[in-house]
Amino acid sequence: MKDISSTLKNFSELIESEVKRIERMKEAEEFTNFKELEKIIIGIAPGDGIGPIIIEQARRVLNLLLEEEIKAGKVELREIEGLTIENRAAKLQSVPEEVLAEIKKCHVLLKGPTTTPRATDPWPNLPSANATLRRELDLFANVRPMSMPEKGIDWTFYRENIEGAYIWGSKGIQVDENLAIDFVVETAIGSERIARAAFEFAKNNGKTNVTVVTKANIVKLTDGNLIKACKKVAEEYPEITLEERFVDVTAAKLSDMEFSKDLQVFVLPNLYGDIITDIAAELQGGLGTAGAANIGAKYAIFEAIHGSAPFLINNNRGEYADPSSVLRGTAMLLSHIGYQAQSEKLTRTLDICGIEERKIVITSQRENASTAEYGDYVIETIKKL
Repeated sequence: MKDISSTLKNFSELIESEVKRIERMKEAEEFTNFKELEKIIIGIAPGDGIGPIIIEQARRVLNLLLEEEIKAGKVELREIEGLTIENRAAKLQSVPEEVLAEIKKCHVLLKGPTTTPRATDPWPNLPSANATLRRELDLFANVRPMSMPEKGIDWTFYRENIEGAYIWGSKGIQVDENLAIDFVVETAIGSERIARAAFEFAKNNGKTNVTVVTKANIVKLTDGNLIKACKKVAEEYPEITLEERFVDVTAAKLSDMEFSKDLQVFVLPNLYGDIITDIAAELQGGLGTAGAANIGAKYAIFEAIHGSAPFLINNNRGEYADPSSVLRGTAMLLSHIGYQAQSEKLTRTLDICGIEERKIVITSQRENASTAEYGDYVIETIKKL
């Protein structure tokens, strides 16, 4: 039998690191009050693949909607360089230290998609830059709104962003050639704060239902403890109903309006949240139609929910990438920093351009609009509102 003493040592070190993380979580910072800031610094990191192409349209939109604030010095758009696969591979760091330092000088970050290397890619097997940023900045809530007004659907997903199956995603243990072990991590603090974020959103937005999605009948401890945390927090919000759904049933039945029409706000562990929100985005119209926020107490990152689209780049169609998802994320950013009117104007514009009017259509195909042409359409529509 293989000597497993080194494996046990590795596992012990992982547990010790989590105990230290919990102690840091207990000293969590207060949420940033953007009204008290003399100047809000918005970092812009273009990322990889189609990232720079779609981020350019978001930059144009921000310059338009925040024109007066930028001129008055109340808002600064600051370019963050180096969050590219080439630089990350050269430094052998998911997020190079000097890049992280620059990001921490900003209050929020608008981020293009970044490439996470796969086994067959010509890059070192680096962990996800997204996952690294979420941990380093303690961005515990991944928030993804989905709306289908014609079906009476208005969902908001609160996905726990740091723990679960992803926290040790690159730290699993290969015991021997026959046995590999990955882990799921759950803390009471982590579960309670994502639950409270969801209930606070529900309370502040007139919602009456929060649904926790797990597989607690099988994954009894970590998923079960998330349900316990949600029930504990729910006691503070008697006007809001808490429901429980299984992730497999939710995935299978989300498009069934009888199953999901009355659901409003969701709380999900990291892995399930990743999957279910992608399904919801497809129901809404595709990954390009949804943006995402990654929110912590001090920092926040806003982005598209899709990846860097190497297929488009490799087929010389990057200039035809749809910027709608990152623009939806930009609307969420504007709301987060206190510019609600500008956020609503951008959201309304995207509904007009992408759903209602559709004077030009973007599909990532050359016969339809280019990214820049669609950006022009968005800019023109904003100016008319």
